[in-house]
Amino acid sequence: MKESVIYQQIEAQGKEKGIALGIEQVALNMLRQGMNIDLIVSGTGLTVEKVQQLENNQKSNS
Repeated sequence: MKESVIYQQIEAQGKEKGIALGIEQVALNMLRQGMNIDLIVSGTGLTVEKVQQLENNQKSNS
């Protein structure tokens, strides 16, 4: 059965979101290990602002 275009778009969006969440989780793990923000940015492709946001959220949840 051929999948509809809408289904394919939803599936692609889901994959993109899953990948983004995985990258954020890796960044959080790197932060927990005390890695430098510049190194995390370089390794994950996230922006400095996003890594700082993750760091601040992590501190608030601790």
